[in-house]
Amino acid sequence: MNNSQSIIILGIESSCDDTAAAVIKDGKLLANIVATQNIHKLYGGVVPELASRAHQQNIIPVVDQAIKSAGINKEDISAIAFTSGPGLMGSLLVGVSFSKAFAMGLHIPMIEVNHMQGHILAHFIETSTPTANSNTIPSFPFLCLTVSGGHTQIVLVKDHFDMAVIGETIDDAAGEAFDKAAKIMGLPYPGGPLIDKYAAEGNPKAYSFTKPQIQELNFSFSGLKTGFMNFITNETAKNPNFVEENKADICASLQATIIEILLLKLKKAAKQTNIKQIAIAGGVSANSGLRAALQNLEQELDWKVFIPKFEYCTDNAAMIAITGYYKYLIKDFASQTISPKARYALK
Repeated sequence: MNNSQSIIILGIESSCDDTAAAVIKDGKLLANIVATQNIHKLYGGVVPELASRAHQQNIIPVVDQAIKSAGINKEDISAIAFTSGPGLMGSLLVGVSFSKAFAMGLHIPMIEVNHMQGHILAHFIETSTPTANSNTIPSFPFLCLTVSGGHTQIVLVKDHFDMAVIGETIDDAAGEAFDKAAKIMGLPYPGGPLIDKYAAEGNPKAYSFTKPQIQELNFSFSGLKTGFMNFITNETAKNPNFVEENKADICASLQATIIEILLLKLKKAAKQTNIKQIAIAGGVSANSGLRAALQNLEQELDWKVFIPKFEYCTDNAAMIAITGYYKYLIKDFASQTISPKARYALK
């Protein structure tokens, strides 16, 4: 048990195919370790059973490395924070089970964290060695566009734990649209980062794709996916080398379409709420096109834009640990009876 005045949180993330552990002391990050599972590339997507087995192999070495990198002893830890959902049930079970045993063995509290809430609160991570960009913490209230393989949401953030989803996808997520389009083009998994890479060399106006007309602040990407599949099918029927010969332009045009869909609703939300503090979070927030487009809007619309560092965009445990730190301050602890949730709505 930690007897010092410092609050030291061990964070565990295992919602999908990354096994991660991080240590935060008094709100400052000391260690952030991620073990990525490369086996899924062979199958073109995450295989849940293989993911959970890999988590079982990785979790103890990853936690051990995080504790050593942080320069602490396990007895110094005040509490363990863990992702309880949403995510793959088998993957979540590994992290939750480990956290229960760790907490019981050290007689410390457990703190459950909603994965999507963690992505948003990643903006509050401070490093122990401040950089020129360290003053990048948004003030309340702010809007956060959370975009990942499983989620696309606009969240009104009034406080660390007062969040409301004011817009979301009615079908597929933006990240899924990127990965599905990449698969249609024959690109390896994960395809989203590859589309981003090729898009940098292409013409975003070369081709036009379906843009949905969805009410209010909600999104839809299923029509875009279908339209893109039909486009590739028709063009390759005429020219079997179409994708290879036009890869950069296809990627640039698709990426520009997805970004336009996302930012159209974000601009609408900012106007409706009269909020100019705008953040992005989630795996797709690593997309260079989206980051650049947001920075342009900062100038154009007089927004204050907050873009997380790349290592805090994809799944990581630093975001779980920082959420755990703020929950620790208000003594919001979980019991040993807690179960993981494959679906877990953001409140």
